[in-house]
Formats: sequence, C-alpha cells, structure tokens
Amino acid sequence: MLLRRKLQTPGTKLQSDSRTATSIMPNFPIIDTHLHLWDLGRLRYPWLAGVPLLNRSHLIADFRRACGPVQVAKMVFLQCECDVAQYQQEADWVTDIAREDPRIRGIVAWAPLEKGDAAGPDLARLAANPLVKGIRRIIQFEPDMEFCLRPDFVRGVQLLARHGLSFDLCINHRQLANALKLVRQCPNVSFILDHIGKPDIKAGLLDPWRAQLRELAQFENVWCKLSGLVTEADLERWTPADLRPYLDHVVGCFGGDRVMFGGDWPVSTQAADYPRWVATLDDALHGCSPDELHKIYVRNAEEFYRV
Repeated sequence: MLLRRKLQTPGTKLQSDSRTATSIMPNFPIIDTHLHLWDLGRLRYPWLAGVPLLNRSHLIADFRRACGPVQVAKMVFLQCECDVAQYQQEADWVTDIAREDPRIRGIVAWAPLEKGDAAGPDLARLAANPLVKGIRRIIQFEPDMEFCLRPDFVRGVQLLARHGLSFDLCINHRQLANALKLVRQCPNVSFILDHIGKPDIKAGLLDPWRAQLRELAQFENVWCKLSGLVTEADLERWTPADLRPYLDHVVGCFGGDRVMFGGDWPVSTQAADYPRWVATLDDALHGCSPDELHKIYVRNAEEFYRV
C-alpha cells in the first residue's frame, strides 16, 4: 500500500480503493504534458490513413470541448509525425496556436537527430523559439531494433544538451533494452519516457519490461509520463484493474518527483474519452497526499519542461 508522504520510496504500491474512476477528478487545474493537435488542411500526416478514427483534423477548440470537467491550466504539445519535410512548419503552426490559447506553454518538436553533428543547425533553429522545450524523434516505428544506437543518432541526442532541449523517449517495450544503452551514452540529456515504455498491457505482460523500467529509473536524468496506458490495453474492454500493476510499478520505481500526467489526446480517444482517463489515473493515485498529487499533476511538469 502506498503510504502518504512515502511516494518516493521504491517498491511501494498505489493504494487500492473501491471508488469508481468516473466519480473522481483532480480538484485543481492540471498540466497536460502530452497534447497532440493536427490540421489536415495545413500539414500532411501519412500515418493517419491507417487510423480511420483519428483521420480528421483535431484542433485546439476540439480539445477544449473534450476536456469536459477537467481543468487544464497548461499544455505541452508533442509532435504528431507529420511529413518530415514539414517539421518546422508544425512547430511554427503550434506557436501561432499558442497565441490563441496561451495555455500552450511548451512544444516538443521533431528534429532529424539521425544526422548527428549535422543536426546542429536544425536544433539551433528550433531552440530559438522559446516555446520549444524538447525534441521527440520517435524510435518506436523504426524496424531496426538498434536504430537508437547508431552513432549518428546517439550524437544527435547528445547535442540536445548544448541547446537546452530535453528528449521524449517514445519506444515500445521491446526497445527498452536498447533505450537503456542510449541513455547511458547521454548523461547530460534530460529524458522523459513517453507512455511508460508501452508495455503490452492487453496481453498482461510485465516482464522483462518491469526489470528494465526499474533499471531505467536508476538514471536521475530520466523521468516518466503517466500516459498512453489505455491504448496499450484492450481498447474496448480495458478496466482500471488492468492498468494498476503497471502504474504501481512505475510510481514505485520513479517515485513522486519524476512522474507526471499526460493525456495523449486525441490518440487516447481510441480507448477512452479525456475525463475517463484523468479520472482513472486520479483514482489509482488515491492515497497520495495533496502535495504529492500537485507534484504529479503540476510541479513536476513545470520543472521538467520549464513551463
């Protein structure tokens, strides 16, 4: 059982509770560290052709409606895999949206890190925008399991520290072992693991993800987002109980100072609406003190993304 004021103790578990997730919600404004937006009339997103449910524009006005009763004070936008030739246009577009909705306090942009030292000018151009806080060059979709260990890619990631940029580590559980090797080579880079490393929740698999996550958490420059769990579970039949072993383990490994909330909207709508995901997580965190909850939903995000 997770004891109040003991959230940072490795090996602890979240408190079990009989409340229904839909009856609970944070009672203060939160920060969403993982928001996606796209406008199909402006940029190209080839991957959407294979996901009919998401294959339409998702704009900031849609997100406002999707939040329902959830109070979102700040957001961090995550790159959405537009055509790679348009990555700078995506960052510029979201910068314009932030003028319309100043709750967008950060952008995690795409950059061609596989260019190694040659990526320097690309990173400098992105870092000149004060809203750009980090880079996500997705590893998950690479067929080469050792893509993230290619020398030029490693060098590209290492360059982020020079530009004051973090790296969102987006992998699946099969790639976690090599992600550990990447992190070891980049001690000066701040990493955040997206979607808790995408374990196979649908199949109920915990190992070797469980041991590898514990090892990853030993690196103090690595943080973790409590995001994306519902889309790794059975999209139509998942229950909060399916997610609990994974949430228990992540919080037990990283503690309360290096985890934070991520909504993953609208990708998460394949399995849950926005209030349901927030309520499900909030229920799992029952037993945390008010200070611990404020860290997970607000202060940790402010520290990591400087928002």
